[in-house]
Formats: sequence, C-alpha cells, structure tokens
Amino acid sequence: MPKNSKAVKRELDDDVTESVRDLLSNEDTCDDSFKKSSLIVGGSGGAGEGKDLNGDMDVEDGGSDAEDDAARPAWNSKLQYILAQVGFSVGLGNVWRFPYLCQKNGGGAYLVPYLILLIVIGIPLFFLELSVGQRIRRGSIGVWNYISPRLGGIGFASCVVCFFVALYYNVIIGWSLFYFSQSFQQPLPWHECDHRNSTPDVVPECEKSSATTYYWYREALNISDSISESGGLNWRMTICLLAAWSMVCLAMIKGIQSSGKVMYFSSLFPYVVLICFLVRALLLKGSVDGIRHMFTPKLEIMLEAKVWREAATQVFFALGLGFGGVIAFSSYNKRDNNCHFDAVLVSFINFFTSVLATLVVFAVLGFKANIMNGKCVALNTKKIVGLLGNEISRDLIPHHINFSATVSAEDYQKMTVLIREVMEKDYQLLGLGSCSIEEELNKAVQGTGLAFIAFTEAMTHFPASPFWSVMFFLMLVNLGLGSMFGTIEGIITPLVDTFKVRKEFLTVGVCLLAFFIGLLFVQRSGNYWVAMFDDYSATLPLLIVVILENVAVAWVYGTDKFFEDLKDMLGFTPFRFYYYMWKYVTPLLLILLLGSSVIQLGMTPPSYSAWIKDLASEKSLSYTPWGLAVCISLVVMAIMPVPVVFFLRYFNIIDENAGVVSTISYKKGCIIQEIARPEEEDDASLIHAKSPSPMPGNSIYRKQNGGVPDSTPNGRYGIGYLMADMPDMPESDL
Repeated sequence: MPKNSKAVKRELDDDVTESVRDLLSNEDTCDDSFKKSSLIVGGSGGAGEGKDLNGDMDVEDGGSDAEDDAARPAWNSKLQYILAQVGFSVGLGNVWRFPYLCQKNGGGAYLVPYLILLIVIGIPLFFLELSVGQRIRRGSIGVWNYISPRLGGIGFASCVVCFFVALYYNVIIGWSLFYFSQSFQQPLPWHECDHRNSTPDVVPECEKSSATTYYWYREALNISDSISESGGLNWRMTICLLAAWSMVCLAMIKGIQSSGKVMYFSSLFPYVVLICFLVRALLLKGSVDGIRHMFTPKLEIMLEAKVWREAATQVFFALGLGFGGVIAFSSYNKRDNNCHFDAVLVSFINFFTSVLATLVVFAVLGFKANIMNGKCVALNTKKIVGLLGNEISRDLIPHHINFSATVSAEDYQKMTVLIREVMEKDYQLLGLGSCSIEEELNKAVQGTGLAFIAFTEAMTHFPASPFWSVMFFLMLVNLGLGSMFGTIEGIITPLVDTFKVRKEFLTVGVCLLAFFIGLLFVQRSGNYWVAMFDDYSATLPLLIVVILENVAVAWVYGTDKFFEDLKDMLGFTPFRFYYYMWKYVTPLLLILLLGSSVIQLGMTPPSYSAWIKDLASEKSLSYTPWGLAVCISLVVMAIMPVPVVFFLRYFNIIDENAGVVSTISYKKGCIIQEIARPEEEDDASLIHAKSPSPMPGNSIYRKQNGGVPDSTPNGRYGIGYLMADMPDMPESDL
C-alpha cells in the first residue's frame, strides 16, 4: 500500500535518533542491496571533485569523505608509505646518472648547486604534490581536474608520460634480469673475449673493444648498426621483458595492499648492497684514489650555467616530480598526516642515497682504474725494454728500476718524464702511453655504459666476482621495480578514481598492453629506441606538467587559500619560505629550465649513439626523417591532453559548469546524503571539499523541527532526515 507523505514523515521522525557520526560509521553495516541515484540540485555549480571531463558526476565520487575514507585503501603503516616514496624517488638515476654528473661538473663542488636547487625547487614541489594528493585523495587526473577543470589535462598528460617511461624503464629491468641470470658462473661470461671455433683466435669485434663491451653489445643485445635496421626480436631479452612485466603486474595487482609489502624488500635491499659494496671496495687497492678524485672540487666549473641547469634537471627527475606517482601514493594517506615532514625526509634520503651511490661507484672505478693502469704500465714497460739500446739510451733509466720485477706506476712516470725531457719531439714516435690513474678516472661513463660495461668489468677483478655480480644486478632490479611501482601507480590510480574500473583488470590490461608495445625495445635495434624515449618522451613534457601544477596551485587556486588548507590539514602553518617559492621563485626557475632545455635541443640536432660492428666502437648518427617525426610525436602526444582539455572546457564542448549533483543512497535504515559543489561559495575550500548551505527553495532537503542541522559540524555534508513534499512511494521502497 502506498503511504502518504505525513506517514512517511512520522515514521522517519520516530526512527531517526542516531547522531550523524553514528549513522556515517554504521553505513557500511547496512543491507548490501541498495540503489543510488544522482539528482540535479539547484541551478549550476562549478566542476569539482568527482566530476569527470564530460561534465558528469560519478556517483561514487559524490559520496561523503567518510564513505571515501572507508572505501579507499590505506597504507598499513607510515614506514610502508615512506619506503614506497623512497623506492619511487630513488631509482637507477641515483646510481648511474648522479655520479657521472658529479664527476663531469666539478666533483665535490657539484654538490653545492645540487643541494641549493634541491631546497629551492625539489622540496617545495615535492611538498606540493604530497599535499594535494593527501588532501583530495585522488590520483593525478582527479586532483588537477578538481582544483581547476580547465587544467584537468595535466593529470592525463602525467598518465601518458608515465606510460611512455614505463615502456622503456621495464626494458632496463629486463636487461638487469638477464645479467643477473648470467652471473651464476665462475668465471663470469664477460670475463674474457670468446675464441672462434675453439681456436686461439679472438673474435675481432671483442679484440678491438673489450670483453665487457663486446658482451653487452653482441651477446646481450646483439645490436644492429642503426635504428633503421630492426633485426628482429632478441628472444632472450623478450623473455626477460615478459618476466619483468609479470613481476610488476603481480606486485601491483592488488594496489598498495600488494605492492606495499614488496616495498620492504625492494626499497631496503639496495641500501644493503650499496653499503656492502662500499665496505668491500674500500678494502681494495685504488678505491681511495677514486673517492679522492670524485670529491676534489673544481670551483671554476661550478660557476658555469650548464652545471646549474644539469643540477636542476637531476633534482627534478630524482624526486619523480610530475609523474603522478607521488600524488597517487600520498592519496592513500590519512588527511592529517604530516606530509611536510615526509617531503623533507624523502628528499634528503634521496640526496644522501645519491652521495652513497657516488662513493660506491668511484671507489669501484678507482679500483678498476688501478687495475687498468697496472696493465698499461706493464705493456709500456715491455715497449721500453724492446727499445733500450736503440731508440732509448740505458742511461735514461733510473738505476733502482729492475725490469725483471714488476715496475710500479711511480717508477714508470719517472722513466717517461726523463725520456720526454731528453728526446722531446721524438718522444711521440715511441708510442708510449701516459698510464695515469687520473686519465682513467676522467673517462666519464653514465647509464648503461656504467652499469653494464664499466661496473661489470670492475667486478670481474673482485674476489668471488659471481657473488658481487649477483648482488649488483639484483640491486638494479630492485631499484627499477621501486620506481616502476610508483610509475604504474601514477597510471592506475587516476584511471580507477576517474572511470571506476576494477583495479585488478586495469592493472593486468595495462601490463599486457605495455609488454606488447615494449617488444619494440627488445628488437636488435631496441637500445636505440630506449635512448630515444629516454631523451624525448619525458624531459620537456614533465617540465611543462610541473610548471602547470605550480601555476594551478599558486595562481589559479591561490597560495593564501592553499596555506589555509595546509594549516587545517597539518595542524600548523608551513614556513613562509614555501609561500614565496611556490608563488614566485620556483615557477620562474622552472620556466628558465624549460627555456634552456628547448634552446639546447634546438642547438643540438637529435642524434643517437650507434654501435658499429665493423669498427667495434660507437658512432653518433642523426635520426632519419621518420625518426625525427617519432621524436616530435612523443613530445606532442605527451603534452597534447593539456591544450585539448583546456579548449574543450573553455568553449564548453565539455560542460565546465554542470549542475550540482547529490548522491542519494536508498538503503534500509541508512542515511540519505546531499553533497553540494564547493564552487557555490567563494570562501569554500576546494581542497577541504567544504560545501555551503543549500540555496533556499532549491534544496530537496529540509531540517526537522527541533534543530537537526543540515550539515555536520565540519560543514562537509548536507544531510536531510525529512524530505519536503515527498511524493507517495511504495512501501517496499522504504
């Protein structure tokens, strides 16, 4: 039997005795069979949280904060969260990029501009991303669409960049897995050059280069001579890539509930390996020479603009700014978490990890330089012995030098100095090498050249070299996985928040798609594609993304309001330092960095380093016209979502001012909720998601006589217990 509205009111009056807080806390215990419907309320409001780019309000996004907090996954502990952020920010670049920049840009003096820019650019932007993710509790798409709908494309651009980076980053993990699998041998397979057909003849390509270089380019990659020669799939690397994506998929399939547990190992194990390597390297001859070379400051280089530009770029990428992974991880935090402390802590952990890795790298390279220098001395000493009595007089040899024993590097230097002084111009004709440890250490290497050539060569001279090789490549795998978790989270979280798909299905789908596209990188020409994506798919797009993030918060939303939000969230007002950084200094520096990067790209035509088999050496080649088109397309595709969404919003092709939407849940014995849009009141906070009181005459709810309020004490929910002018409803609906 249908009931009239008076009967409904009377029944509700009798039943509603619990407080708002009790009702919210008991909402999950209600009957599972319920129906939600979205109702348009009161005119038009701004686009807010939960509103997608089509101007529609997703039902689940319209729910209350309490409902969202209950449904959204959370970190099991603060330590797990910190390890996740550290694992994401500390990656392969800390091991094979930072030491190279340190060596190239003035040694210990490089740490000064790096530390200054970390404080001026790195920490403020890292703090900004942590704050918006933690407060709005959405991925990158939801966060930036929520703060400024016209800048909603920032989140999509972040997802595109994350996907591009994930494509080639996991290939590097695959390479590390291959070397890891080959390390269980004594001696290591790259210990010496192969012989042809079991004869004493050495493979010419290996003889002209070195055993580790040959193994990397020919045995591991089987590389082609140019990017135009695909050469077909490298089946061993294809298997390794499949294994790498399987590991990522299994670790991420349950979101932070599964990846968070893996973080304890993937984030901590690299530190164990680095410390073990440092202790072992310090016990080897020549390690102190490497560390001394690294920390010897070259102050004149520090004044060059290029040094500051490269330091700013390294700070920017070291912290993973703009990828969306930082926002995604912080969105699973409690809203009162001290994210300022987290930002400072993770930033300095990242910095000290880079310094630790640099110590390890130069200690090992110092040992390697000592070995190489010893071989150089032995080889050139034989030349001198052969020239004695003919081109070289025996009187030029110091009496204490005994050629029947091993000649030290110091004695060799004394001999060559005397010979050079006497013979002068004829000295060059002798073909004697300088054999200097400094020259050996000045051979700057980075990236794959450091990890898969220089470092592997050094480890062949370690006692128990297979053990150290296993540890090193397992460390690289873990460093890569930690960064991959954050990168994939930067894709999955915003898509799940926006489109409400099952995280398990989306994770498997993304990993499968990325694997099949990633086959491009395991061709024989795959290394060249990795270099192309590394150079062009992330650098410029991420700079633009972070500039827009900074502008969206500091200028569109407002630094003053953002500070009020932070005070409410943290319980204290952040240092005024951040106000000036966000509003003036950081955007200006980022624009200068973007400009200098564009100028550098314009001055240096796109090229790549190719391995030429016949020459057994690298050669710089220019990209073909189609290669240039791909480079430009990577940049354009990554940044395209920003202008597209802006113009769609600006010209109202996607309605920016959709109606205010309320989500009403019809559950037996449960609460009925109205959520208003925050843009209806100028003083309302976007980040707080505070909503003003409903407009008189437009609200579908009214409060009960006796004073049950329309909203909870924090002003976030408009909750009606009695529905005015409620139509007759069937009994079964109540």
